Amino acid sequence: MTGRVPVRHSLVTRLLVTSVLIAIAAIVSTAWLAASTATRAIRQEQGRSLTEDKGVYDMLVAYAAGHADWSGVPALIQQRATKLGRRITLTTPDRAVIADSGPGPSLATARPSATVDPLNLDLALTGGTERIDGRVTGPFRIPADQRDTLRKLASDELICLRKAGADGKITEQPSGRPVVTALGSDSAKIEIYCDRRLPFEITKSERKPLQNLGDLTSRCVGLPAGYQVGVWPDFSTYVAKADSPRDVAAVPMPDTGTTPTARIRGCVEKSRRTMLQPYVAPAALLFVTDPGAGADQTRFTLSRPNTIRIVATTGGVLLATILVTVLVGRRLVRPLRALTDAADRHHPAPVSTQDEIGRLARALNDSTERRDRAEAQRRDMVSDVAHELRTPLTNIRSWLEAAQDDLAPTDAQLLGLLHEEAVLLQHIIDDLSDLAEADAGTLRIHSEPIKLRDVLAQVVDSHQAPAYAAGVHLGIEVDGEPVVAADAVRLRQLVGNLVSNGIRYTPRGGSVTVGAKGATITVRDTGVGIAPADLPRIFDRFWRADESRSRSTGGSGLGLAIARKLAEAHGGTIEVASTPGEGTTFTIQLP
Repeated sequence: MTGRVPVRHSLVTRLLVTSVLIAIAAIVSTAWLAASTATRAIRQEQGRSLTEDKGVYDMLVAYAAGHADWSGVPALIQQRATKLGRRITLTTPDRAVIADSGPGPSLATARPSATVDPLNLDLALTGGTERIDGRVTGPFRIPADQRDTLRKLASDELICLRKAGADGKITEQPSGRPVVTALGSDSAKIEIYCDRRLPFEITKSERKPLQNLGDLTSRCVGLPAGYQVGVWPDFSTYVAKADSPRDVAAVPMPDTGTTPTARIRGCVEKSRRTMLQPYVAPAALLFVTDPGAGADQTRFTLSRPNTIRIVATTGGVLLATILVTVLVGRRLVRPLRALTDAADRHHPAPVSTQDEIGRLARALNDSTERRDRAEAQRRDMVSDVAHELRTPLTNIRSWLEAAQDDLAPTDAQLLGLLHEEAVLLQHIIDDLSDLAEADAGTLRIHSEPIKLRDVLAQVVDSHQAPAYAAGVHLGIEVDGEPVVAADAVRLRQLVGNLVSNGIRYTPRGGSVTVGAKGATITVRDTGVGIAPADLPRIFDRFWRADESRSRSTGGSGLGLAIARKLAEAHGGTIEVASTPGEGTTFTIQLP
């Protein structure tokens, strides 16, 4: 790649365009947000307290719902005002002060934050749909001695709902009446499967108030002669003949005319207000202001000098951003071009700085070296694998061809030879599989507390036969009863590889000792030892100190490589120390 990148595709161009767009958007947005936010903040100062702590409104509505006057509210207002650091004032609709948390300017012309009336809630503040606060019960409150029947009906409905495969809960309204509510998407099942008596069960204390409510509603609606509006305890309605009992089902309206449902609902709400009015505090105006300010609204307009100042500052910042972007972009691209040329020509990249670009150059050089080493190792490993597999496969093929040509009898001896070669192939494949899992990071290690003495004893016992055949004494020395967190199977494989290696390279009459102290495991032999020049390579795959040794005499060359991978998988290390002619010691340090 020798040509220059077109300007429209250049990193400098893209960086410049991106930076300019970001700078323009950020500066314009910041300026607009600062001005508009300041204006809105001052204009909305009146209602800040109410929006920050909606509890002021809720607290006063709750008080009004349970009291017929405001006589006890000053203490509540004073306590909340101290907590918020605001002035809270409650007045009558004609601005006569009911309670004030502290002195301040007159509120005669101020706009109220809200109107506190439990019979006419501010839906924008409550977020609900009911205008009358549910905590206002008035004459509809059920005495405690009349609630047992209702609770029994509620319990029966809940049992029925659960038998239908749904679930629900019982809640008690402020009036003392329980309500069964289906949970989730099973609300229809309570209507389909259950005989709902609870909503239509009228207690003794409710009968007269509901009758009065029905009478008021009927007069408000103006039904035809002979018909009466009835009201259930949940304030739903029905239309019945005037001479019918109040607990009968609804009857159709006469053909002479009908009454819209919305009008009936409106009349019920109006009639309820009439009946509940004596039980609640009268409507009042709520003011939440700063302690030293009476006005609830402050206007703010950005002046011409301030406008010019913002525009000039914005332009200056924009020009500075463009200049800095160009300079930084050119400086950034220069070493990147050098890195690109080095990568294209496959030679080391120049490291001219100590910043991120310099680190990138060093990383690129290191990556190139690692790639070359990995490629060489890959070629060597393919060659080694082919060499290791060729011998047993050639033996198997030769014996099979000899048997086909009747040059060798197909007896137990031949089968034994073939089986021995197949076992060698399987051993190579298993070793390669373990190494592949370790390289891929999928080697499974299931650590658990194990007694080290038991694991090492199993390894020694399983290798006593080959040690005896080789004329080598195999022993164990464990200090105390150490317990380590390890995978018992993999740990036996790790130590077993070292023990097998020690037996193979120890002359007759020698010894191999497996020891442990704490989390440190040692495998010590009195064998031929390893030359100092060979120590750095003994964990390499398919490497043997004596190149003339075959698989039968020198192993596969994978045992120590697997041992190192198993030690690392446990989070530990493996080290070796050796003196030629005296022996070798492998040390495994578990975490």
